[in-house]
Amino acid sequence: MKGMIQKQDWPLWRIGFTVLNVLGFSLSMMLSWHYFSGTDMAGCGGGSPCEEVLSSRWSSLWGILPVSGLAVGTYLAMFIASFWVGRTGDTSIRRLAWGTLLLLSGAVMGSAWWFIVLQKWILESFCFYCMTAHITGLLISLMILVRAFNSYDDPADSAGVSAKDSSRVRFLRPLQIIGWVLLGLMLPAGMAALQVWSSPAKEVHGHVSQTTLTDDGDRNVPLSGSPEAPYVVTLLFDYQCSHCQKIHWMLPEVIRQYEGRLAFVLRPAPLEPQCNPYVAEQTDAFKNSCELARLAMAVWRTHRDTFAAFEHWLFTFETGSQWRPRSLDAARAKAEEWLGRDALQAALSDPWIDQYIQGGVTIFGQTAQQGAGMVPQMIYGSVWMVPEPSDALQLGRMIHENLGVPRSGK
Repeated sequence: MKGMIQKQDWPLWRIGFTVLNVLGFSLSMMLSWHYFSGTDMAGCGGGSPCEEVLSSRWSSLWGILPVSGLAVGTYLAMFIASFWVGRTGDTSIRRLAWGTLLLLSGAVMGSAWWFIVLQKWILESFCFYCMTAHITGLLISLMILVRAFNSYDDPADSAGVSAKDSSRVRFLRPLQIIGWVLLGLMLPAGMAALQVWSSPAKEVHGHVSQTTLTDDGDRNVPLSGSPEAPYVVTLLFDYQCSHCQKIHWMLPEVIRQYEGRLAFVLRPAPLEPQCNPYVAEQTDAFKNSCELARLAMAVWRTHRDTFAAFEHWLFTFETGSQWRPRSLDAARAKAEEWLGRDALQAALSDPWIDQYIQGGVTIFGQTAQQGAGMVPQMIYGSVWMVPEPSDALQLGRMIHENLGVPRSGK
């Protein structure tokens, strides 16, 4: 008898639910720990798509509470509620438990789709851990829905219903199930609205190094802005970084905001271990980043008037509504088209190119030790930040407030 009771209390669906719930809970705890501790997730080194997702403004609410922390509480509540949905026990408690599960399953489904959309169309990067958690949540929600629609009263608990007909009496009506799920969907909808309208732009700001990170006196380097500008900010970037691409197109407007008194030193810091030892793992997203940086610097070294056009081409949309990095073959062909094959090959052998790139990598290494193993980075003297502005106006404000660059006329 004892074995039969245990078998009834733990049917296969509940065992599967528990396994998935523990997986979702564990992943959410890991992501929350990553957020609060600042440590790297395995396989999510600096500059990786995974790190781009986890460090974005969408990973938290108001820059304070990680969304994974909300998931921890959700999975815990679902796990507890699952113990009260069996066919034995007080009917009112069972209905409350089912209502809780259905409400939370709607919240989990809505959240999963929201963050999948964000990764696909907004961030254009995917986090393996996040996607695994989202898929786990969708499976749990589907399992709850299927079980809810197939939940019936026991013959012994169905007053006024014969044993012959009681198996056909649903414990939950379809409209009740749909109502709870729709109510649950409103929770992530509200969270999404808060993130869109209230979440601040993600930025690592106010970090001050013990030493000056850059030499602002050298203006004989790739620049955006006038060499005569009194204020110079160093920009570390990668030619295959989507956030860097967005920053690139904001620079002219920011320079106009400062009325020409601000310039940017353009310093590649490729996120590829081949030339950047501070990047632990090779990722497909940044394969050939070192060579793309070398090509761009070779263009600048050979024909400086062509460099701006070449950079614009690298960061320009080719087709569709989403930017895609240029391939190494396409970039080399374009550089040869504008400079000539012989001139390009001669420029690529110039030792200055590797020295300049390594200078950017050195700065990247210094800030990486302080928790910023990513790009784009902006450095002014000994102060640096990793901005993720929504527009050029916000970027200009960050440069003033966080880096301490004086506004024009002040």
